[in-house]
Amino acid sequence: MSNERLRDVLLRKGFTPSSAAESIGVDAKTIERWINNGSRKPYPKHRRALAALLKESENYLWPDAIAPERRASVAEAEVVKVYPHRSLIPADLWSRLLRDCSERLDILVLAGLFLAEEPAFTKTVKTKVQQGLSVRMLFGDPLADEANKRSGEERLADGTVPARIRNALALVEPLSSADGVEIRFHGTTLYNSIFRFDDEMIVNMHVFGQPGAYAPAMHLRRLPAGDLFETYMTSFEHVWTIADAADFSRIRT
Repeated sequence: MSNERLRDVLLRKGFTPSSAAESIGVDAKTIERWINNGSRKPYPKHRRALAALLKESENYLWPDAIAPERRASVAEAEVVKVYPHRSLIPADLWSRLLRDCSERLDILVLAGLFLAEEPAFTKTVKTKVQQGLSVRMLFGDPLADEANKRSGEERLADGTVPARIRNALALVEPLSSADGVEIRFHGTTLYNSIFRFDDEMIVNMHVFGQPGAYAPAMHLRRLPAGDLFETYMTSFEHVWTIADAADFSRIRT
């Protein structure tokens, strides 16, 4: 069985087996064996070197190569800080994360209105996509049953959450035509909001009966052998796969 994750990441990052091999000091055929025979695992020093070169985690590229005990230990180290409420995250942290982000910005929310309302958000994203930033944003479909159900779960007036989503979408719609930006609508029951800025992430855990601003949040920093960051990115990818391309005209009718 081949290692399709490694093959895909090499392709996306613009590497061939030869160029990657040269960068980490191995033979090109060695890289090809790691791709074509998924059971072949590199030595730890080569795993770390290749993961660092590709800016991916070891655990993502070789899920079975790292002992569970080490993954658990590294996962603890991935947690930079835990906030009892998302509203306690300093504004300058959000600003710094967006300012320093240069490769990947991934956002999974129902509304995320607090971020969309930030005056510099849309302007900064527009500038950064022109510099090569890749942006994927997932918003709740305001017409989905799950959106209105969330209003009741948060003890809000009927239609509050769909209205928040529409307000957020009105603010980010100008980004939908920018090269490098993809926006989709999802209808999932959202357990966590995810804000990924390159190798850092804010995870806002949702609590039944409380709005997101009052729910806990974690600041994570990805580590090569870590498991926690990748767990949330796997969740993001699942939602991305089943979400629909944003149709802004549909939600205005």
